[in-house]
Amino acid sequence: MKLKDLDIIITAPPAPSWGGRYWILVKVTTNTGITGWGECYASSVGPDAMTHVINDVFERYFEGENPENVERLFRRTYSSGFTQRPDLTVMGAFSGLEIACWDIVGKDRDRPVWALLGGLMNERIRAYTYLYPLPDHDIQAFWNSPEMAAETATEMVRRGYTAVKFDPAGPYTMRGGHMPAMHDISLSVAFCKAIREAVGVKADLLFGTHGQFNTAGAIRLGQAIEAYSPLWFEEPIPSDNLDEFSRVARAVRIPIATGERMTTKAEFAAVLKAGGADILQPALGRAGGIWEVKKVAAIAEVFNAQLAPHLYAGPIEWTANIHLAASIPNLLMAETIETPFHDQLIKGSIRVDNGFINAPQAAGLSIEVDEDFARAHPFDGVGLHLQMQNDPCDYQNQNNFLGGAPSKKA
Repeated sequence: MKLKDLDIIITAPPAPSWGGRYWILVKVTTNTGITGWGECYASSVGPDAMTHVINDVFERYFEGENPENVERLFRRTYSSGFTQRPDLTVMGAFSGLEIACWDIVGKDRDRPVWALLGGLMNERIRAYTYLYPLPDHDIQAFWNSPEMAAETATEMVRRGYTAVKFDPAGPYTMRGGHMPAMHDISLSVAFCKAIREAVGVKADLLFGTHGQFNTAGAIRLGQAIEAYSPLWFEEPIPSDNLDEFSRVARAVRIPIATGERMTTKAEFAAVLKAGGADILQPALGRAGGIWEVKKVAAIAEVFNAQLAPHLYAGPIEWTANIHLAASIPNLLMAETIETPFHDQLIKGSIRVDNGFINAPQAAGLSIEVDEDFARAHPFDGVGLHLQMQNDPCDYQNQNNFLGGAPSKKA
């Protein structure tokens, strides 16, 4: 069995684009006629440029290779360009192709992917959700409203979720880590208070920041919300200085979580060695694929750290996360995004059931991709999957945070 053909589909979820402006799906076919699906979670360059990168990686390293040989495929992609270091763009391309290989091998063996990763560890995977506006909420006002966030949290608990994530503290700004404004700290405290009062002990609070603060600012903010006992303080500083995570971890009595912008075991091991994180959040479409993150999970075991696979992408990356999650002993939970678009793209193959995801049983990734549906929603914008804003933190007025709902024109 050899890898023969590659097709790349750029599909765009409808506004408000939960999961990003576009998703990069790869369809890989073998000479025996088996098709595997993967998803590349990469936003360093635009989708047109990324298409060329994926094609190049496939033609150089994957085409003609046996899809079982994921270790060899990783070493060739990681090392053959005389690089041997983490690269978000190249590993984003590799990750989606690697996921497709596991889908192929699972289908060839008529076994779910988790069965090829050491077997089943977790029959049910605890899911968590970001707090998105409810249908009756004003989508712009929502992001600065503790009351609306509490209403969504209450509804998510009613649906069975036992953990909810939110990130009210300041803007996405490309200007690097900054000191939070006092009104952003105050708003963060208000969010934590309102949500904790709404859900009581029925759900964990997951506080995110998207790497927005410098070390001192992260400590200041983290200490302000400690009283509400969040389960984690997510990515409190930019992920380009892994040693600094340990300074935050020592100063704040909330577990530190990070990893959505990291790739390969090299970066995850470094933050663990520095004592900078208790919870790792790899995105399998970027972090090196299923096998590489299985290694990350094993390294994390040694440090008593847990995994909570990240998702701000489409449902194919999600299914890869779920198979990995089903196979590891140090799983905490897995992020999920429930929208009709996500569900239709995989024809409802896998769904959240009362706050948990049952380990899939069908072969491969256990999904049926609606290829026609994916092709019927092409991306026609110019922005990246997600983008930082140019404006700095506003210390006089309220910062406007759009909660990962990018406008089409931006």
